[in-house]
Amino acid sequence: MEKYLIVGLGNPDREYEGTRHNIGYRVVDNYLKKINEKQEEKFSFVSDRYAFVCKSRLKGRSVILLKPTTYMNLSGKAVRYWLEKERISLENMLVIVDDLAIPLGSLRLRYKGSDGGHNGLKNIIELLGTSSFNRLRFGIGSDFHKGGQIDFVLGQLSDEEEKIVAPQVEKTFEIIKSFVLVGMEKTMSQFNGK
Repeated sequence: MEKYLIVGLGNPDREYEGTRHNIGYRVVDNYLKKINEKQEEKFSFVSDRYAFVCKSRLKGRSVILLKPTTYMNLSGKAVRYWLEKERISLENMLVIVDDLAIPLGSLRLRYKGSDGGHNGLKNIIELLGTSSFNRLRFGIGSDFHKGGQIDFVLGQLSDEEEKIVAPQVEKTFEIIKSFVLVGMEKTMSQFNGK
């Protein structure tokens, strides 16, 4: 059975729930909720080494959902461990990450790229020794004053922002499904720029 690793970046403590920086957690939680609505077999997260892990299935494929519990700056520890443990090839991994550089609610798929100043991506690149891995960048915008970046990314979405973000979180379900079923290239051509 072909295996896929879907990684949602975030921080594990309750105080980070619903923050811009935890959009990766929210995306994989949404994926799991949708899968459980559509299938008789129900899946759930368990606390395991370095992460909350959920082993699910989609049309004969094994899909492992991962929410690292190492805190954002050490995300690579969880990613490397689970890639190696489950023997998943790098091209079958998708990392979901919040991104200040793109407008709120924008979704962009990339094969590779720099960390863009994101500490979670930076640590993954360091520990994997490559920046060539699939990522889904979820725009959180950059509506903050100079020096206010940390408060902004760790802040809650406003009601107005939530109206933009919620439908895009829903859309990520189709993106992840497409990535698993038809691969990155076709998924990029279907969803990028939409």
